[in-house]
Amino acid sequence: MDPLDKAAMDVIGYDPGRTVPEMFFERVRRSPDAVAYSEFDLDRWVDFSWQDVARRVGRFRGALDRAGMQPGHRVGLLLPNSVDWIAFDLAAMANGLITVPMYLHDGAANICHILAHSGVRLCFTDTQDRWLTIASQCAEGTEPERIWVQKAPAGDARWRLEAIADVASGESIGMDDIRCSAENVATIIHTSGTTGIPKGAMLSHRALLWNADAVTKVIPPLKTDVFLSVLPLAHAFERVMGCYIPLIGGARVAFSRSMDQLRDDFAFVRPTILIAVPRLYERVYEAILKRTSENAITAALTQRAADIGWRFFKARGGRGKMPGLLTRTLIWPVLERLVAKKVIMAFGGRLRVAVSGGAPLADAASHFLIGLGVPLVEGYGLTEAAPVVTGTTLDSRLPGSVGRALEGVELRTAESGELMVRSPSMMLGYWRDPEMTADALDKDGWLRTGDLADIREGYVFIKGRLKEIIALSTGEKVAPTMVESRIEREPLFDQVLVLGDGRPCLAAVVVQDADRWGAFAKAQGVEEDDPNGKRAKRALLSVVSRATADLPSHAQVRAVHTVFEPWTTENGLLSPTLKIKRSVVEARFCEEIEALYEALKDERGK
Repeated sequence: MDPLDKAAMDVIGYDPGRTVPEMFFERVRRSPDAVAYSEFDLDRWVDFSWQDVARRVGRFRGALDRAGMQPGHRVGLLLPNSVDWIAFDLAAMANGLITVPMYLHDGAANICHILAHSGVRLCFTDTQDRWLTIASQCAEGTEPERIWVQKAPAGDARWRLEAIADVASGESIGMDDIRCSAENVATIIHTSGTTGIPKGAMLSHRALLWNADAVTKVIPPLKTDVFLSVLPLAHAFERVMGCYIPLIGGARVAFSRSMDQLRDDFAFVRPTILIAVPRLYERVYEAILKRTSENAITAALTQRAADIGWRFFKARGGRGKMPGLLTRTLIWPVLERLVAKKVIMAFGGRLRVAVSGGAPLADAASHFLIGLGVPLVEGYGLTEAAPVVTGTTLDSRLPGSVGRALEGVELRTAESGELMVRSPSMMLGYWRDPEMTADALDKDGWLRTGDLADIREGYVFIKGRLKEIIALSTGEKVAPTMVESRIEREPLFDQVLVLGDGRPCLAAVVVQDADRWGAFAKAQGVEEDDPNGKRAKRALLSVVSRATADLPSHAQVRAVHTVFEPWTTENGLLSPTLKIKRSVVEARFCEEIEALYEALKDERGK
C-alpha cells in the first residue's frame, strides 16, 4: 500500500468489548459530516452524513421503546437496502433487541416461517401491500404484534399498521445509552433454505466485528472508497462486507436501485468496491459475449483481448510466460483501448476491488473479466461463520480458488473431504435448535460446512456440496457442481442443473438464451422450434461432451433437456442468494427428466 492510501485510511481498530452500535457511534464522532450513505429517492440521489443517520437511529430507538420492545425481543427487517434498513438495525441492537432480517423477494411461506420461528414481535417493511401478501400465509397467532411501514398505510382492520414517520416522531435516545454487550446475540440470520427449512444462525456483536476486522486485513477500506450495495442486506455476506466494513473504514455506501438499473447505477455512482455473488459477474460476462457476438470482428477482438490479458495476469503471478514483444508493444495497447477500457468503464471506471463470494465463480467468467482488467477477487464464507472464512488480495489471487483462511481462522478437511472451520466469529448456535447446533458444531468448536474442498498450499478449492453428491446406481459418485461449472463455460448455456442420483448415468436440464439457441440451431441445421427433438438433443449433447471432455466417463452427461425461462427467485427456482434450488428444479421438471431416462433405456435396449 502506498503512502497516499495510508493517508486515506481511518480504520477503527477491533475491540473485543465493543458492540456494533458502539462502533457506529465511534464513526459518527470521527466523521460526523462525511457522507455515509446515498440512496435514490423519487428522481434523484440523496446523501446522508453519519450524523444524519445517527439522528435517525435515535428516533427509531425512541419509537422501539414506545412500542414496548424489551432487550432480547426479536424484531424483523423486511426492507429494500436503504438508510432505514441500516438505522433500524443499529437502533434495535443499541436497545438490546435482536434483529431478524428477511429477503424482500423470498416466498411468503418462507418469511412466515422465519417470523414464527424467531418469535418476531415487531416487523418493519416497506409497504402495506407487501405485508398483506405475506400475512395471508401466516398461521394464526404467529404474526408480529406490530407492523411498521415506510409508506403511510391505507388502513386495514385486520392489522395494526403504522407509518414510520408517525411512530418515529417522538423523543429520541442518545448515543451514550447502550443496552447490549459484545457477547449478546446481535442478529439471527436464516440460511437461504436451498436444501431444507431455513435455520437461524445466532451471531453476536463480537463475532460480526471480529469478522469484519479480519477482512480489513485483506481488503483495507479507505475513506475515499465508494461501495455499491447490490446484494440484499439480509445476506450475511453483504451485512459484513457491504455495511460493517465501510462503517469501520469511514467509506460511503450507495444503494443500487435494482438489477435492471445496475448499468446506470455503475455510471452514476462509479464505485471503487463492489461486493457481489458469482451470478452477477457471470451475467456481465454473458452480456458482453451476447453483445459482441452480433459482429464477428468485434467478437474476435474481445476474445483476443481477454486471452492476452489473461496471459499477462498469469505471467505476473509466475504461472506462465509473458506475451511476446509484438503483443506487448503493439497488439495489447490497441486491444486495451478498444476493448478492455470499455469493460472497465461499464463498472464505472474506478473499481479497485470487485469481490465475488457466496459460491464458486465459473472459470470462464473469471478468466475473461480478469483478462480484461477487472480487479476481481474471490472469497468463501457461510452464515454460521459470520460469514467470511477465506479471501484473497489482488496480489495473491489464484483463480479457481476461494483464497486462504483469514488471519485467526483455522481450516482442515474431514475424511469425507468436508471442509471444517474454526473461527473466533463462529455463531452461538441455531436459534431454538440444539440438535441442529450439535450436528453443525462439534465439542471442539469445529464447524461442519457441508462443502467439499481441497486445501493446497493454503489455498482452498471448493468442489461442491456434500449433501448434493450424486450417487449413481453404478456405485460411482459425482460432485454436480464440478460438471455444471464446465458446461456453463459454453456461452450457449445460461444455467445448468446436473442430476442422476440413483440413476445409471448423469442427465442435465439447461436454460438457454433464445437468441443463442436460434443461431446455434441454424448453424447445426436443426429445427429452431424443436429444441428437445432428437437431432437438437444430439447437437447439444456434443457441446456438453466437449465442455466436459476432461472428466471421467461416469461424470459425463448422457442426456439433456432444454428450457428457455430463466430460473429466478420470482419463480421459486433460485434462493434469495441466487443459488439453484436443486430439489425444486428437479420437481418442476420431473416428467421431462423421467422421459430423458426412458429414452436412454430404449436406446440401450435396441
